Amino acid sequence: MKDPEHIPALTPRGPGHQFVFYGDSCSGVPNAPHEETFAAVNAVVDRLSPAPDFIVFPGDEVIGLTADADALRAQWRHWLDVEMAWLNRQKIPLYHATSNHTTYDTMSEGVFAEMLPHLPRNGPPDQEGLSYFVRRGDLLMVFVHTSWSGLGGEGHVETGWLAETLRRHADSRYKLVIGHHPVFPVNGFSGAYQREIGPEHAATFWSILVENGVFAYLCSHILAFDVQVHDGVLQITSAGAGTAHRMPEGEEYLHCVQAALDDEGLRYQVLDIEGQVRERLSWPLGLPPSSDWVTLSAGEQDAPLQDAEPRMVAWRFGGCASTSAAQAQTLLSAWSNGPDLTPLWIGLTGAEQRLTVMLAPIPGRSPHAWFGPGLAAGAPFDIQLALHTNMGPGGVLWRLSDASPWNSLDGASSWGPERLVWPARWTTGCGQGGQSDRPFSGENLNVTYFSTATV
Repeated sequence: MKDPEHIPALTPRGPGHQFVFYGDSCSGVPNAPHEETFAAVNAVVDRLSPAPDFIVFPGDEVIGLTADADALRAQWRHWLDVEMAWLNRQKIPLYHATSNHTTYDTMSEGVFAEMLPHLPRNGPPDQEGLSYFVRRGDLLMVFVHTSWSGLGGEGHVETGWLAETLRRHADSRYKLVIGHHPVFPVNGFSGAYQREIGPEHAATFWSILVENGVFAYLCSHILAFDVQVHDGVLQITSAGAGTAHRMPEGEEYLHCVQAALDDEGLRYQVLDIEGQVRERLSWPLGLPPSSDWVTLSAGEQDAPLQDAEPRMVAWRFGGCASTSAAQAQTLLSAWSNGPDLTPLWIGLTGAEQRLTVMLAPIPGRSPHAWFGPGLAAGAPFDIQLALHTNMGPGGVLWRLSDASPWNSLDGASSWGPERLVWPARWTTGCGQGGQSDRPFSGENLNVTYFSTATV
């Protein structure tokens, strides 16, 4: 399958790991539509130079969902022996996670373990070959079964073994956890169990990742590429390996993710079927101390940045919150002359004085909203907010201080700051044009900012 035109792969900056992550081909049937789309993604993976150290496939390899065990085995054989025949799995190991198309009942769980005998049998009782861990030197990867029939099927995941495994491998420098279902909703597609891990597991699951220093949770299931962060842990969703007909047209695309992990962090590039980089990220964010950020004067001013270059812009807002419930209050408004709604509004809303970001990049269309924490009435506050134009809807971020972890604000959008064209004017403490619209009703508002081109 080799194409003479190589695609440069990101490589570690010193010792580290280089890998590919992609999922949801839903193939395994000869001459079916997904066979062709999956082949287009595989052709891109095959062009990477240097080749990855390993590949992570977080589920839905085959269309599955059949009550006929022999038919399911035939799908797996076609996927492994025909569709993946280009891959030398002795040189480049291929690791799998269970999923709703492949492990939807006890029969299919058995077929999964049978057809993938190379996967370690070191998981919890009754999940041998379904949940497991892989140790590659200083890298630990834990694969969890998010459709376990023993707990209730789709959206159910065991957490005790996960916690114990992470504790036993506390010496690993890098920790990744891989499963099929997201923990947090992606692109506004929300629904316990069928779209993300069920609520009785989700909070415990994520707290285990945070407490044990996991760098990222890799998942798929929702047909999109998405990245968001919660308590400093990334959730990266890649489900673009074949099922193009169900992707939102114009918003999502067939893709694979190539990544490099090293002492400086994680870098990834999202490649479409033409081999073009569509999205990229370097994490953690490289911001200088907020004490060095530029102070914004109160009121209206020319915007300090007015270009279309992908950017990360961060603000630090300090002051004292209003003593009582109030109407919407402006921290910062970015706007241009004209009748259109403010393209960017950052402020406080509701009785909880909740940090809120409104983006309205398209005139005549409703703004999309993101929500963060509330502020205590009458209490001092000091909070940071960032817009990262290479992180999609997850790129609306907040944290309490330089030493605190970043969190993506809650939203239901399939797009984010990348659609924003930076307006010509900024206003602090009040609305568009310095008018009295939505004034800040607390005290001593001060605002600083930092901006850099994204990578």
